[in-house]
Amino acid sequence: MIIAVDGPAASGKGTIARALAAHYRLPHMDTGLLYRAVALNLLRWGGDPESEFQALRACDFSQIDFADPELKSETAGGIASRISVYPAVRAALAQRQRDFAGQAGGAVLDGRDIGTVIAPHAEAKLFVTARPEVRARRRFDELRQRGVTTHYEDVLIDIRARDDRDSHRAAAPLRRAEDAHLLDTSDLDREAAIAAAIALVERARA
Repeated sequence: MIIAVDGPAASGKGTIARALAAHYRLPHMDTGLLYRAVALNLLRWGGDPESEFQALRACDFSQIDFADPELKSETAGGIASRISVYPAVRAALAQRQRDFAGQAGGAVLDGRDIGTVIAPHAEAKLFVTARPEVRARRRFDELRQRGVTTHYEDVLIDIRARDDRDSHRAAAPLRRAEDAHLLDTSDLDREAAIAAAIALVERARA
């Protein structure tokens, strides 16, 4: 079984995808980490995020440790959002994602275009979202817990900018697949969101 979990930044899709993977005993891929890895390479090489050619050259994971905490930094996330608009970068990373989805037994993948581009044949598709203000508050609290000094208003501006880039890029824009179940987590805590996600997957399987 392939489960596709899509949605905007800080919607809770990663938490939900990991929980679904544990529940159904399936491997999980956070596809956003691939773009963050490219961004981190670009940072360390002194590359220009405005150059599609340089971003494509950074699609080399031979020196990347996917447990590196720098992948979760706001800097890497911001650059990842910018380079994800490049068709060449998306094409370079797409096959790795499709191979992961196609492994025996299935998998859970979360990202922006899993149900629409990477695995449109997925048995279960979720589109996880939440109001921008709620997502900004979650990201703000997460950053504060990690000791990062920031302002809620700046985080909200960044969330809205990422939404705009993700939704309006020419290559694989963020959108809900026609057959994806919508899950709004704005007013749900972690446990309730996971329970709702499992119920939606069960509905899709039925």
